Amino acid sequence: MLKPLLTLCLLAGLTETAAAQTTPLYMPRDIKAAFAKGTRSPDGRPGPKYWQNRARYDITVQAAPPARDIRGRETITYFNNSPDTLRQVVLRIIQNIHKPGASRDGDASPDYLTSGVVVDSFQVAGQLKALPQNLGTAPGVRLPRPLAPHDSVKFAVAWHFPISIESGREGMIDPTTYFLAYFYPRVAVYDDYNGWDRLPFVDSKEFYNDFNDYTLRVKAPANYIVWATGTLQNPDQVLQKDAAKRLKQSMTTDKVLHIATAADLAKKSITTQQPMNTWVWTARDISDMTVGLSDHYVWDAASVIVDAKAKRRASVQAAYADSTVDFRESVKNAQFALGWFSNPNNWPGVAYPFPKMTAFQGFADMEYPMMVNDSPQKDPKFAQFVQDHEIAHTYFPFYMGINESRYAYMDEGWATTFERLINTAENGAETADKFYKQFRVSRWINDRSTAEDLPIITPSSELKSGYGNNAYGKPSLSYFALKDMLGDALFKKSLHEYMDRWHGKHPIPWDYFNSMSSASGQDLNWFFNNWFFTNGYIDLAVTANGSTVTVQNIGGFAVPFDVVVEYADGSKATLHQSPAVWQANQQQATITLPKAAKSVRLDGGIFMDANEKDNAWAQQ
Repeated sequence: MLKPLLTLCLLAGLTETAAAQTTPLYMPRDIKAAFAKGTRSPDGRPGPKYWQNRARYDITVQAAPPARDIRGRETITYFNNSPDTLRQVVLRIIQNIHKPGASRDGDASPDYLTSGVVVDSFQVAGQLKALPQNLGTAPGVRLPRPLAPHDSVKFAVAWHFPISIESGREGMIDPTTYFLAYFYPRVAVYDDYNGWDRLPFVDSKEFYNDFNDYTLRVKAPANYIVWATGTLQNPDQVLQKDAAKRLKQSMTTDKVLHIATAADLAKKSITTQQPMNTWVWTARDISDMTVGLSDHYVWDAASVIVDAKAKRRASVQAAYADSTVDFRESVKNAQFALGWFSNPNNWPGVAYPFPKMTAFQGFADMEYPMMVNDSPQKDPKFAQFVQDHEIAHTYFPFYMGINESRYAYMDEGWATTFERLINTAENGAETADKFYKQFRVSRWINDRSTAEDLPIITPSSELKSGYGNNAYGKPSLSYFALKDMLGDALFKKSLHEYMDRWHGKHPIPWDYFNSMSSASGQDLNWFFNNWFFTNGYIDLAVTANGSTVTVQNIGGFAVPFDVVVEYADGSKATLHQSPAVWQANQQQATITLPKAAKSVRLDGGIFMDANEKDNAWAQQ
């Protein structure tokens, strides 16, 4: 997420509407270089020379709880679409965050720590290559032969690691239930603005992945059900006949079917009764694969129409302990979420892009492509709230290939925004706004520490204190402020244009800024500079003199607000002010009333004020 100067030379190539932009945004030198090379365009589109690398993964992994040993092997065919000759690759071995001494932002309990990943063998183009034993989460590997532009190289890797007893984003849920995420070595992103992504995984920040094609084979003992990202290719080989039939039926019905009940599991009537079953999944153009398995989780499934024109359905599934009450509604809640998010009349109003969504009972409240790992909740409404947020991440970062490690506000901010919008549909505006203010705004606006006022653009990787508010609440408020200023129709048109241009690619903040300006036909740089590049917060103060109302913007952010007026003649009115009121002067706004005021009060709604004592004025 960071700071001021320079895009004048780049603005020369703007389209007619975008050419009116006159307020350059700060652009770091590496980002400027990408624009100069033509991989990014000043009008917000991918540049004529845009490229991104990709890979094809064929993975086999084996788990046999309660043994904690996870073993895998894979072949990776990596395609260099860049104009650069690559002499090394950077790997991602996220599981090594569990090793003692690994760099991490938080403390690690003994149950979190493991010996990490052991790479049993590593081949490049058929040649064995020795790797150092003390690998971190982002080791570099020298290639025996440089990889030329538009060429490919094949890696073959075998590895094993002990699953951590403590479960968070991944790990042991209980002795016979595992959730495997980031369980396979992968090639890090090599991109047009930063080269190899070498940021170490420190557990507090999230991820950045290429769009790849996957075939995943999961070997698990009989009576262990496996759930994973992607489409199950061999249900008839791993499921007994009735269970396979129910699963197939669930793909075409809104009715929630119980694919596996506790009674079914007790009778061992779900999986094929072989010592080990191999479950095969495939997924295309997706950024990751995750796996859950258990010998006692029940299994619900249904489907929902996510594209009315094409009549396309998405499967909705849930895996959970039978005693977990809130998860019994998980499929219904997910059906509503996928349908609502996909409806063009709602937000984001883009058809759910994947064939499936599975909610797995765990601990993390964490999103993955086609899966969420959510903790049980006593309050069913809060359970739905959490699941909605994680499912909303489908669009950001999984449909849009966001670099969450550096620009977390580009995905968490949008998931936070969509969470409030769908909550309004589910529970009404009063409840949704209460949740939003309680969980997304209050902690930030009432915290006066310096770190909380760092600009949103500050790279997430550089933040420890203030990371959460810079990633979630503050950017979400900026999106709501822009929505208020542009109006729903133009905001949605601009958002859809941004998503159309960049889905399946790797947008960065400047692509968002430029795209929203060009798509809306407005110079929004003043707004983005205000919200993303300043040390602002929300604090307004009001005074009045006759029919003139003066609002001081002490905190600096360009926020919308209502002017609630009682006139001298006893009549009342509420006058809404969009953020456009601050465009000419971001320190002060003057509002002329039709007649003299007796009292004036400012109401910011979700834009909570740091000092409400000066938000009202009354004639003395």
